[in-house]
Amino acid sequence: MRILISLAALFLSVIFVQLSSGALGPLDALSGRALDFTNSQIGLLGSAHFAGFLIGCWWAPRLMGSVGHARGFAVFAALGCIGALGHTLTDNAEVWMILRMLSGACVAGCYTTVESWMQAKATNANRGRVLGGYRIIDIGASLAAQLLIGVLTPASYVSYNLLAIFCCLSLIPLALTTSTPPAITTPPRLHPIRALRLSPLGVMGVAVAGVTMAAFRMVSPIYGLEEGLSATEIGGFLALGLLGGAISQFPVGWLADRFDRRAVLAGLSVAALAVSSAITLGAFPGITGLYISILLFGLVAFPLFSVSAAHANDFASPDTVVELNAALMFWYAIGAIASPYLASLLLESFGSKALFIYIGTAHIGLIAFAGWRSMVRAAPTERTPYTYRPRTSFTLQRLFRRKGD
Repeated sequence: MRILISLAALFLSVIFVQLSSGALGPLDALSGRALDFTNSQIGLLGSAHFAGFLIGCWWAPRLMGSVGHARGFAVFAALGCIGALGHTLTDNAEVWMILRMLSGACVAGCYTTVESWMQAKATNANRGRVLGGYRIIDIGASLAAQLLIGVLTPASYVSYNLLAIFCCLSLIPLALTTSTPPAITTPPRLHPIRALRLSPLGVMGVAVAGVTMAAFRMVSPIYGLEEGLSATEIGGFLALGLLGGAISQFPVGWLADRFDRRAVLAGLSVAALAVSSAITLGAFPGITGLYISILLFGLVAFPLFSVSAAHANDFASPDTVVELNAALMFWYAIGAIASPYLASLLLESFGSKALFIYIGTAHIGLIAFAGWRSMVRAAPTERTPYTYRPRTSFTLQRLFRRKGD
């Protein structure tokens, strides 16, 4: 308990960052519709977020090396505040895309700083408690951020100012903490092609996770509006998807530690394809049915990244594992950058049903690829333990290191 109390300032900062950034995406989608943005413009806002996220992941360790953890966090939090407040100055979609890039960089930079700080505090004796507390805080704040959509008025000065206030509040715990900032660590090098050669299926899995999760989180508010949902119902829709993903981590991890992870990946994609098809065909009528279906979708779709990363780590040596996971985050971001725009174009051309057809098609590709890899390569004889991995920074893997790694 003492270690969690000592990390309270970091956890509180994460909560405020998540409340700000987590609500900004769906609020932008609803605001864009209120301002008569096209679906493709709204999709580009989501793509811009992940472009900024990728830039922030690369820049954050280098900035911390120049100015330190606390000042680095302040820089990224300031970018997040500008990104939120700037929405109130114009209704130009292109300017909003730039602002969303700032917000995406804020998320990556703030999480990189916090995770680096936690890594320095974690020891072999308390690592499990640190990671457990961090996961609970991150998931809980993310769920709360989605539910905020029910009380935020789209395209409102007050709404965007509230999110900027949350981002500003994230500065206070770190500014007041008496905890000594950790020593600066060398940022991991990016070797995306090396990761692709080491584990093609692992890379494919995280890329599909980026494609499908980015489409769900950034474009499903448009889907909800076209299906006649209110803002409150859209918030519940998004939150239930995240909740499903949180619930399934333990049972999916149990399966991934006992069976061929390629089969687990393919099984998750088959289940995600089945749920996506059912949603498209209207097999779950009414708002209650839609809520049940999206909870099921979260149960089978959200663990995809963690299972893919675990599979890739099975082939890595201890001295390359941090660089491998940085490369996996890179491939996730590449899939996530392209996806919201492509999904929004499909919705613009074919209507709301196209969203889950698009997501299901991505899972078909992963099913086929997993089957092919199972035929050309044997499963690894030794496997790393499965762990739930938030998709937050290039440096997160250092928190998972165990004695002897």
